[in-house]
Amino acid sequence: MVLTWMKESRIAAGIFMFLRLYIGTKWLLAGWSKLTGEGFSSAGFIANAVEKPIMDNATGQLVYPVYTGFLENFALPNVGLFNLIIPIGEFLVGLGLIVGAFTTTAVLFGLLMNFMYLFAGAISINPWMVLLGGIILIGGANAGKFGLDYFILPYLKTIYQRIAGKSLRDGESPFKPTPG
Repeated sequence: MVLTWMKESRIAAGIFMFLRLYIGTKWLLAGWSKLTGEGFSSAGFIANAVEKPIMDNATGQLVYPVYTGFLENFALPNVGLFNLIIPIGEFLVGLGLIVGAFTTTAVLFGLLMNFMYLFAGAISINPWMVLLGGIILIGGANAGKFGLDYFILPYLKTIYQRIAGKSLRDGESPFKPTPG
């Protein structure tokens, strides 16, 4: 009942719009400050996450050994790539949420980034963003109803139906060519 309300109610869509605007503004400003600021570098953050990983207090073992290995063996050697994708990703997530375009995709990538920050030990606002982002994700397409998704999703559905209709007409399989 609650899920149906979240996915179909105009009131829920209005609530999602305000949540989107709040989270989107946070993401957009974080990305914009990195893009326009002087010399953003994730090297220190990544190095700190490798030097001081999250450890289990009882056993002294790494809590996220795969993530720490990823940071040490891939992210740190390719820090230039991360210095580019982090601010652009934050900015695009924020923009998508603010205008309500590809809302579920934007919030999913935002959640992914929030979890990466949490795995590195950066708590700050990330749990709050995960909670609100998860609520928006549950709303699905309704979360973008008062945004560009109102126009984009029906258009994409029409295109998909045309493509699927051509490939599946008269019992044809899209996986094997018809003789002829």
